[in-house]
Amino acid sequence: MEIRQEKIIQSSPISLSQPPENPEGLDSLDIPDTMVEDLVLRRLFTTGTSSLKTLSQVLKLPYPTVRTIFERLRKEHYFEVKGMQGQDYVFTLSAKGQEYARKSYDMCRYNGPAPVSLDTYREVVTSQTGKVDVDRATLQTLFSDLVLTDRLLDQLGPALISQNSIFLYGPTGNGKTSIARRLTRIYNDLVAIPYAVTFDNQIIVVYDPVFHERVETDVHSLDDRWVLCRRPCVIAGGELSADMLELKIDQNTGVYAAPLQMKANNGMLVIDDFGRQILSPEYLLNRWIVPLDRKVDYLSLTYGVKFEIPFQMAVVFSTNLDPSTLADEAFLRRIQNKIFIEPVDPDVFDQIFQRIIKSKGYPCEPDAAYFLQSLCAQSTGQALRACYPADIVTIIESISSYEQTRVEISNENLERAARIYFTNTFNVDEKAS
Repeated sequence: MEIRQEKIIQSSPISLSQPPENPEGLDSLDIPDTMVEDLVLRRLFTTGTSSLKTLSQVLKLPYPTVRTIFERLRKEHYFEVKGMQGQDYVFTLSAKGQEYARKSYDMCRYNGPAPVSLDTYREVVTSQTGKVDVDRATLQTLFSDLVLTDRLLDQLGPALISQNSIFLYGPTGNGKTSIARRLTRIYNDLVAIPYAVTFDNQIIVVYDPVFHERVETDVHSLDDRWVLCRRPCVIAGGELSADMLELKIDQNTGVYAAPLQMKANNGMLVIDDFGRQILSPEYLLNRWIVPLDRKVDYLSLTYGVKFEIPFQMAVVFSTNLDPSTLADEAFLRRIQNKIFIEPVDPDVFDQIFQRIIKSKGYPCEPDAAYFLQSLCAQSTGQALRACYPADIVTIIESISSYEQTRVEISNENLERAARIYFTNTFNVDEKAS
Protein backbone atom coordinates (compact mmCIF):
# COMPACT_ATOMS: atom_id res chain seq x y z
CA MET A 1 0.00 0.00 0.00
CA GLU A 2 1.32 3.45 -0.91
CA ILE A 3 2.21 5.74 1.98
CA ARG A 4 3.70 8.75 0.23
CA GLN A 5 5.33 9.71 -3.01
CA GLU A 6 9.09 9.53 -2.64
CA LYS A 7 11.55 10.55 -5.34
CA ILE A 8 14.42 8.10 -5.67
CA ILE A 9 17.60 9.98 -6.49
CA GLN A 10 20.19 7.91 -8.30
CA SER A 11 23.05 8.42 -10.66
CA SER A 12 22.04 8.37 -14.30
CA PRO A 13 24.60 6.76 -16.59
CA ILE A 14 23.75 6.45 -20.26
CA SER A 15 22.83 2.90 -21.25
CA LEU A 16 24.40 3.21 -24.68
CA SER A 17 28.12 2.52 -24.90
CA GLN A 18 28.09 4.75 -27.98
CA PRO A 19 25.15 7.22 -28.06
CA PRO A 20 24.02 8.39 -31.53
CA GLU A 21 26.53 11.03 -32.60
CA ASN A 22 25.79 14.26 -34.43
CA PRO A 23 26.15 13.79 -38.20
CA GLU A 24 29.15 15.65 -39.59
CA GLY A 25 27.36 16.52 -42.82
CA LEU A 26 24.60 15.56 -45.22
CA ASP A 27 26.53 12.48 -46.29
CA SER A 28 26.41 11.09 -42.76
CA LEU A 29 22.68 11.68 -42.26
CA ASP A 30 20.55 8.54 -42.26
CA ILE A 31 17.63 10.24 -44.05
CA PRO A 32 17.37 11.51 -47.66
CA ASP A 33 18.57 15.04 -48.50
CA THR A 34 15.15 15.73 -50.02
CA MET A 35 13.47 15.14 -46.66
CA VAL A 36 15.74 17.73 -45.04
CA GLU A 37 15.00 20.16 -47.86
CA ASP A 38 11.25 19.70 -47.35
CA LEU A 39 11.62 20.28 -43.61
CA VAL A 40 13.49 23.54 -44.22
CA LEU A 41 10.95 24.75 -46.76
CA ARG A 42 7.94 23.82 -44.62
CA ARG A 43 9.49 25.56 -41.65
CA LEU A 44 9.98 28.76 -43.67
CA PHE A 45 6.44 28.41 -45.02
CA THR A 46 5.00 28.48 -41.49
CA THR A 47 7.34 31.08 -39.93
CA GLY A 48 7.86 33.48 -42.83
CA THR A 49 11.50 34.31 -42.07
CA SER A 50 14.32 32.52 -40.30
CA SER A 51 18.06 32.35 -39.84
CA LEU A 52 20.37 29.38 -40.29
CA LYS A 53 21.01 29.25 -36.55
CA THR A 54 17.28 29.16 -35.76
CA LEU A 55 16.67 26.42 -38.33
CA SER A 56 19.55 24.41 -36.86
CA GLN A 57 18.06 24.68 -33.38
CA VAL A 58 14.48 23.87 -34.40
CA LEU A 59 15.27 21.02 -36.78
CA LYS A 60 17.96 19.62 -34.41
CA LEU A 61 20.47 19.45 -37.24
CA PRO A 62 24.10 20.65 -37.17
CA TYR A 63 24.63 24.17 -38.45
CA PRO A 64 26.92 23.03 -41.33
CA THR A 65 24.20 20.65 -42.54
CA VAL A 66 21.58 23.38 -42.58
CA ARG A 67 24.06 25.72 -44.27
CA THR A 68 24.66 23.17 -47.05
CA ILE A 69 20.91 22.81 -47.67
CA PHE A 70 20.51 26.59 -47.63
CA GLU A 71 23.23 27.11 -50.22
CA ARG A 72 21.79 24.41 -52.46
CA LEU A 73 18.24 25.79 -52.37
CA ARG A 74 19.46 29.37 -52.67
CA LYS A 75 21.16 28.51 -55.96
CA GLU A 76 17.83 27.17 -57.17
CA HIS A 77 16.18 30.50 -56.21
CA TYR A 78 14.01 29.14 -53.41
CA PHE A 79 15.13 31.85 -50.94
CA GLU A 80 15.41 35.60 -50.73
CA VAL A 81 18.04 36.94 -48.31
CA LYS A 82 16.65 39.79 -46.19
CA GLY A 83 19.79 40.67 -44.28
CA MET A 84 22.43 39.43 -41.86
CA GLN A 85 22.63 38.78 -38.12
CA GLY A 86 26.36 38.87 -37.52
CA GLN A 87 27.67 36.13 -39.79
CA ASP A 88 24.23 34.52 -40.15
CA TYR A 89 21.73 34.95 -42.97
CA VAL A 90 18.13 36.07 -42.39
CA PHE A 91 15.99 34.88 -45.28
CA THR A 92 12.50 34.05 -46.50
CA LEU A 93 10.92 32.03 -49.31
CA SER A 94 10.87 33.35 -52.84
CA ALA A 95 7.78 32.97 -55.02
CA LYS A 96 9.23 29.74 -56.38
CA GLY A 97 10.01 28.56 -52.85
CA GLN A 98 6.49 29.43 -51.70
CA GLU A 99 4.94 27.35 -54.46
CA TYR A 100 7.10 24.31 -53.74
CA ALA A 101 6.72 24.63 -49.96
CA ARG A 102 2.93 24.88 -50.24
CA LYS A 103 2.79 21.60 -52.16
CA SER A 104 4.99 19.92 -49.57
CA TYR A 105 2.94 21.42 -46.73
CA ASP A 106 -0.30 20.13 -48.25
CA MET A 107 1.06 16.58 -48.12
CA CYS A 108 2.68 16.80 -44.67
CA ARG A 109 2.70 19.69 -42.22
CA TYR A 110 5.44 18.35 -39.96
CA ASN A 111 8.23 20.91 -39.54
CA GLY A 112 9.77 19.97 -36.19
CA PRO A 113 12.98 18.08 -35.31
CA ALA A 114 14.34 16.02 -38.18
CA PRO A 115 13.48 12.33 -37.89
CA VAL A 116 15.88 9.40 -37.74
CA SER A 117 15.64 6.41 -40.02
CA LEU A 118 13.75 3.29 -38.99
CA ASP A 119 16.96 1.25 -39.33
CA THR A 120 18.80 3.55 -36.92
CA TYR A 121 15.88 3.45 -34.51
CA ARG A 122 15.88 -0.35 -34.48
CA GLU A 123 19.62 -0.45 -33.90
CA VAL A 124 19.56 2.01 -30.99
CA VAL A 125 16.54 0.48 -29.25
CA THR A 126 18.03 -3.01 -29.45
CA SER A 127 21.33 -1.77 -28.02
CA GLN A 128 19.52 -0.15 -25.06
CA THR A 129 17.87 -3.31 -23.74
CA GLY A 130 17.61 -2.95 -19.98
CA LYS A 131 19.86 -4.86 -17.60
CA VAL A 132 18.75 -5.30 -13.99
CA ASP A 133 20.90 -6.16 -10.99
CA VAL A 134 18.89 -6.10 -7.76
CA ASP A 135 18.67 -8.00 -4.48
CA ARG A 136 16.28 -7.85 -1.55
CA ALA A 137 18.10 -4.93 0.10
CA THR A 138 17.99 -2.93 -3.13
CA LEU A 139 14.26 -3.51 -3.56
CA GLN A 140 13.61 -2.58 0.08
CA THR A 141 15.25 0.78 -0.62
CA LEU A 142 13.54 1.35 -3.98
CA PHE A 143 10.10 0.50 -2.56
CA SER A 144 10.67 2.15 0.82
CA ASP A 145 7.46 4.17 0.48
CA LEU A 146 5.44 0.94 0.34
CA VAL A 147 4.97 -1.76 2.95
CA LEU A 148 5.94 -4.96 1.12
CA THR A 149 6.79 -8.31 2.67
CA ASP A 150 10.12 -10.00 2.03
CA ARG A 151 8.19 -12.87 0.49
CA LEU A 152 6.77 -10.55 -2.16
CA LEU A 153 10.11 -8.83 -2.78
CA ASP A 154 11.73 -12.23 -3.29
CA GLN A 155 9.26 -12.94 -6.06
CA LEU A 156 9.57 -9.51 -7.70
CA GLY A 157 13.37 -9.56 -7.75
CA PRO A 158 13.92 -12.60 -10.02
CA ALA A 159 11.00 -11.49 -12.23
CA LEU A 160 12.58 -8.06 -12.76
CA ILE A 161 16.03 -9.51 -13.42
CA SER A 162 14.58 -11.80 -16.09
CA GLN A 163 13.22 -8.75 -17.97
CA ASN A 164 10.28 -10.87 -19.06
CA SER A 165 6.63 -9.93 -18.72
CA ILE A 166 4.97 -9.95 -15.30
CA PHE A 167 1.41 -10.78 -14.27
CA LEU A 168 0.38 -9.16 -10.97
CA TYR A 169 -2.93 -10.53 -9.77
CA GLY A 170 -4.99 -10.75 -6.59
CA PRO A 171 -7.84 -9.07 -4.74
CA THR A 172 -8.40 -5.38 -5.33
CA GLY A 173 -6.95 -2.79 -2.96
CA ASN A 174 -3.68 -4.53 -2.06
CA GLY A 175 -1.19 -2.41 -4.00
CA LYS A 176 -0.85 -3.96 -7.46
CA THR A 177 -1.06 -0.60 -9.23
CA SER A 178 1.22 1.09 -6.69
CA ILE A 179 3.83 -1.62 -7.23
CA ALA A 180 3.53 -1.56 -11.01
CA ARG A 181 3.98 2.22 -11.19
CA ARG A 182 7.26 1.97 -9.28
CA LEU A 183 8.91 -0.90 -11.13
CA THR A 184 10.99 1.41 -13.36
CA ARG A 185 12.83 2.50 -10.21
CA ILE A 186 15.04 -0.52 -10.77
CA TYR A 187 16.67 1.37 -13.64
CA ASN A 188 19.19 4.12 -12.95
CA ASP A 189 20.35 4.77 -16.49
CA LEU A 190 19.22 6.94 -19.39
CA VAL A 191 18.08 5.94 -22.86
CA ALA A 192 17.95 7.86 -26.13
CA ILE A 193 14.44 8.51 -27.51
CA PRO A 194 14.06 10.00 -31.02
CA TYR A 195 11.77 12.95 -31.60
CA ALA A 196 10.51 11.20 -34.71
CA VAL A 197 11.18 8.25 -37.00
CA THR A 198 10.75 8.10 -40.76
CA PHE A 199 9.80 5.16 -42.93
CA ASP A 200 8.69 5.23 -46.56
CA ASN A 201 8.86 9.06 -46.46
CA GLN A 202 6.31 9.14 -43.62
CA ILE A 203 6.90 10.84 -40.27
CA ILE A 204 6.12 9.02 -37.00
CA VAL A 205 6.36 11.12 -33.83
CA VAL A 206 7.80 9.07 -30.96
CA TYR A 207 8.96 11.44 -28.21
CA ASP A 208 6.06 12.23 -25.89
CA PRO A 209 6.66 14.40 -22.81
CA VAL A 210 3.67 12.71 -21.16
CA PHE A 211 5.64 9.45 -20.95
CA HIS A 212 9.26 10.47 -21.54
CA GLU A 213 11.06 12.27 -18.71
CA ARG A 214 13.82 14.29 -20.30
CA VAL A 215 17.13 14.62 -18.43
CA GLU A 216 19.65 17.32 -19.24
CA THR A 217 23.19 15.96 -19.63
CA ASP A 218 26.59 17.09 -20.86
CA VAL A 219 26.79 14.67 -23.80
CA HIS A 220 27.86 17.27 -26.35
CA SER A 221 28.39 14.81 -29.21
CA LEU A 222 24.84 13.38 -28.99
CA ASP A 223 22.79 13.63 -32.17
CA ASP A 224 20.28 16.36 -31.29
CA ARG A 225 17.50 14.39 -32.98
CA TRP A 226 17.57 12.13 -29.91
CA VAL A 227 16.48 13.03 -26.36
CA LEU A 228 18.11 11.45 -23.32
CA CYS A 229 15.36 10.28 -20.96
CA ARG A 230 14.78 8.04 -18.00
CA ARG A 231 13.41 4.70 -19.08
CA PRO A 232 9.70 5.24 -19.78
CA CYS A 233 6.79 3.79 -17.87
CA VAL A 234 3.65 3.86 -20.01
CA ILE A 235 0.48 3.02 -18.08
CA ALA A 236 -2.83 2.21 -19.75
CA GLY A 237 -5.97 1.36 -17.80
CA GLY A 238 -9.60 0.91 -18.70
CA GLU A 239 -9.30 3.54 -21.44
CA LEU A 240 -7.06 1.27 -23.54
CA SER A 241 -8.56 0.77 -26.99
CA ALA A 242 -7.41 -1.07 -30.11
CA ASP A 243 -6.40 2.09 -31.99
CA MET A 244 -3.93 3.01 -29.21
CA LEU A 245 -1.86 -0.01 -30.22
CA GLU A 246 -1.58 1.01 -33.88
CA LEU A 247 -0.14 3.92 -35.82
CA LYS A 248 -2.59 6.80 -35.83
CA ILE A 249 -2.43 9.46 -38.54
CA ASP A 250 -3.61 13.01 -38.05
CA GLN A 251 -5.56 13.69 -41.23
CA ASN A 252 -4.99 17.43 -40.89
CA THR A 253 -1.20 17.21 -40.67
CA GLY A 254 -0.36 13.92 -42.40
CA VAL A 255 1.80 12.95 -39.39
CA TYR A 256 1.63 9.62 -37.56
CA ALA A 257 1.66 9.24 -33.78
CA ALA A 258 3.51 6.23 -32.41
CA PRO A 259 1.41 3.63 -30.55
CA LEU A 260 1.82 3.06 -26.82
CA GLN A 261 4.15 0.09 -27.14
CA MET A 262 6.52 2.07 -29.36
CA LYS A 263 6.63 4.86 -26.77
CA ALA A 264 7.31 2.26 -24.08
CA ASN A 265 10.35 0.76 -25.82
CA ASN A 266 13.37 0.40 -23.51
CA GLY A 267 11.09 0.77 -20.49
CA MET A 268 7.88 -0.72 -19.15
CA LEU A 269 4.30 -0.92 -20.36
CA VAL A 270 1.75 -1.42 -17.60
CA ILE A 271 -1.72 -2.70 -18.49
CA ASP A 272 -3.63 -1.78 -15.35
CA ASP A 273 -6.99 -3.36 -14.47
CA PHE A 274 -6.40 -5.92 -17.21
CA GLY A 275 -9.68 -7.42 -18.35
CA ARG A 276 -11.64 -4.20 -17.85
CA GLN A 277 -10.44 -2.38 -20.98
CA ILE A 278 -12.61 -1.13 -23.81
CA LEU A 279 -11.04 -3.80 -26.02
CA SER A 280 -11.49 -7.44 -25.06
CA PRO A 281 -8.71 -9.42 -23.35
CA GLU A 282 -8.78 -11.83 -26.28
CA TYR A 283 -8.00 -9.04 -28.75
CA LEU A 284 -5.06 -7.76 -26.70
CA LEU A 285 -3.66 -11.24 -26.14
CA ASN A 286 -3.93 -12.16 -29.82
CA ARG A 287 -2.38 -8.81 -30.79
CA TRP A 288 0.66 -9.32 -28.58
CA ILE A 289 1.23 -13.06 -28.51
CA VAL A 290 3.94 -12.75 -31.19
CA PRO A 291 5.60 -9.55 -29.87
CA LEU A 292 5.90 -11.04 -26.37
CA ASP A 293 7.52 -14.14 -27.80
CA ARG A 294 9.80 -12.65 -30.48
CA LYS A 295 10.41 -9.14 -29.14
CA VAL A 296 9.29 -7.52 -32.39
CA ASP A 297 6.01 -5.92 -33.44
CA TYR A 298 4.53 -5.05 -36.83
CA LEU A 299 2.83 -1.76 -37.67
CA SER A 300 1.02 -0.64 -40.82
CA LEU A 301 0.81 2.68 -42.62
CA THR A 302 -2.62 3.79 -43.77
CA TYR A 303 -1.98 2.50 -47.28
CA GLY A 304 -1.13 -1.02 -46.10
CA VAL A 305 2.67 -1.03 -46.02
CA LYS A 306 3.89 -2.96 -42.99
CA PHE A 307 7.18 -2.68 -41.15
CA GLU A 308 8.88 -4.13 -38.09
CA ILE A 309 9.75 -2.31 -34.89
CA PRO A 310 11.43 -3.59 -31.72
CA PHE A 311 9.23 -4.71 -28.83
CA GLN A 312 11.90 -4.18 -26.18
CA MET A 313 10.04 -3.58 -22.94
CA ALA A 314 8.77 -5.39 -19.88
CA VAL A 315 4.99 -5.69 -20.08
CA VAL A 316 3.25 -5.73 -16.70
CA PHE A 317 -0.34 -6.94 -16.49
CA SER A 318 -2.21 -6.01 -13.32
CA THR A 319 -5.63 -7.45 -12.56
CA ASN A 320 -8.00 -8.40 -9.77
CA LEU A 321 -9.65 -10.99 -12.01
CA ASP A 322 -8.76 -14.66 -12.22
CA PRO A 323 -5.97 -14.95 -14.85
CA SER A 324 -7.36 -18.28 -16.09
CA THR A 325 -10.56 -16.50 -17.15
CA LEU A 326 -8.61 -13.86 -19.10
CA ALA A 327 -6.07 -15.84 -21.08
CA ASP A 328 -5.54 -19.31 -22.41
CA GLU A 329 -2.63 -21.58 -21.52
CA ALA A 330 -0.62 -20.62 -24.62
CA PHE A 331 -0.60 -16.95 -23.66
CA LEU A 332 -0.02 -17.47 -19.95
CA ARG A 333 2.99 -19.61 -20.82
CA ARG A 334 4.57 -16.57 -22.47
CA ILE A 335 4.18 -14.61 -19.24
CA GLN A 336 6.66 -16.50 -17.12
CA ASN A 337 6.31 -14.38 -13.99
CA LYS A 338 2.91 -14.62 -12.29
CA ILE A 339 2.91 -12.99 -8.88
CA PHE A 340 -0.04 -13.16 -6.50
CA ILE A 341 -0.47 -9.98 -4.45
CA GLU A 342 -2.18 -11.43 -1.43
CA PRO A 343 -4.31 -9.65 1.18
CA VAL A 344 -2.27 -8.13 3.99
CA ASP A 345 -1.94 -9.82 7.37
CA PRO A 346 -2.66 -7.92 10.60
CA ASP A 347 1.00 -7.03 11.20
CA VAL A 348 1.39 -5.46 7.75
CA PHE A 349 -1.97 -3.71 8.14
CA ASP A 350 -0.72 -2.17 11.40
CA GLN A 351 2.55 -1.06 9.77
CA ILE A 352 0.65 0.69 6.99
CA PHE A 353 -1.68 2.39 9.49
CA GLN A 354 1.15 3.52 11.79
CA ARG A 355 3.24 4.89 8.91
CA ILE A 356 0.32 6.93 7.63
CA ILE A 357 -0.38 8.40 11.07
CA LYS A 358 3.30 9.12 11.69
CA SER A 359 3.79 10.78 8.31
CA LYS A 360 0.79 13.07 8.91
CA GLY A 361 1.46 13.69 12.59
CA TYR A 362 -2.14 13.14 13.71
CA PRO A 363 -3.01 12.37 17.35
CA CYS A 364 -4.16 8.76 17.61
CA GLU A 365 -5.76 6.58 20.28
CA PRO A 366 -3.46 3.73 21.37
CA ASP A 367 -5.72 0.91 20.17
CA ALA A 368 -6.85 2.64 16.95
CA ALA A 369 -5.05 0.19 14.63
CA TYR A 370 -6.66 -2.83 16.27
CA PHE A 371 -10.03 -1.08 16.36
CA LEU A 372 -9.79 -0.32 12.61
CA GLN A 373 -8.95 -3.96 11.90
CA SER A 374 -12.08 -5.02 13.76
CA LEU A 375 -14.19 -2.48 11.89
CA CYS A 376 -12.93 -3.70 8.52
CA ALA A 377 -13.48 -7.35 9.38
CA GLN A 378 -16.96 -6.65 10.70
CA SER A 379 -17.92 -4.50 7.69
CA THR A 380 -16.65 -6.81 4.96
CA GLY A 381 -16.32 -10.30 6.40
CA GLN A 382 -13.22 -10.59 4.20
CA ALA A 383 -9.47 -10.40 4.53
CA LEU A 384 -7.80 -7.08 5.30
CA ARG A 385 -6.78 -4.89 2.37
CA ALA A 386 -3.81 -2.58 2.17
CA CYS A 387 -5.89 0.35 0.92
CA TYR A 388 -8.18 0.57 3.97
CA PRO A 389 -5.98 2.65 6.33
CA ALA A 390 -5.24 5.44 3.84
CA ASP A 391 -8.81 5.54 2.55
CA ILE A 392 -10.33 5.73 6.03
CA VAL A 393 -7.88 8.42 7.17
CA THR A 394 -8.71 10.45 4.07
CA ILE A 395 -12.41 10.35 4.97
CA ILE A 396 -11.61 11.49 8.52
CA GLU A 397 -9.65 14.40 7.06
CA SER A 398 -12.65 15.38 4.93
CA ILE A 399 -15.01 15.16 7.91
CA SER A 400 -12.69 17.37 9.97
CA SER A 401 -12.44 19.88 7.15
CA TYR A 402 -16.22 19.95 6.83
CA GLU A 403 -16.72 20.49 10.55
CA GLN A 404 -13.66 22.75 10.86
CA THR A 405 -12.16 20.65 13.63
CA ARG A 406 -8.70 19.20 14.25
CA VAL A 407 -8.02 15.82 12.67
CA GLU A 408 -7.98 13.11 15.35
CA ILE A 409 -7.69 9.39 14.74
CA SER A 410 -10.08 8.33 17.46
CA ASN A 411 -12.15 5.17 17.55
CA GLU A 412 -15.27 7.31 17.22
CA ASN A 413 -13.94 8.97 14.05
CA LEU A 414 -12.76 5.64 12.64
CA GLU A 415 -16.24 4.18 13.10
CA ARG A 416 -17.86 7.22 11.51
CA ALA A 417 -15.55 7.05 8.49
CA ALA A 418 -16.10 3.31 8.15
CA ARG A 419 -19.88 3.82 7.94
CA ILE A 420 -19.25 6.11 4.95
CA TYR A 421 -16.60 3.90 3.33
CA PHE A 422 -18.13 0.43 3.51
CA THR A 423 -21.44 -0.56 1.95
CA ASN A 424 -24.13 -2.21 4.03
CA THR A 425 -26.55 -4.92 3.04
CA PHE A 426 -30.12 -3.62 3.23
CA ASN A 427 -33.65 -4.68 2.44
CA VAL A 428 -35.03 -2.68 -0.50
CA ASP A 429 -38.57 -3.17 0.84
CA GLU A 430 -37.67 -1.76 4.23
CA LYS A 431 -39.15 1.67 4.75
CA ALA A 432 -36.98 4.43 6.03
CA SER A 433 -37.65 5.16 9.64
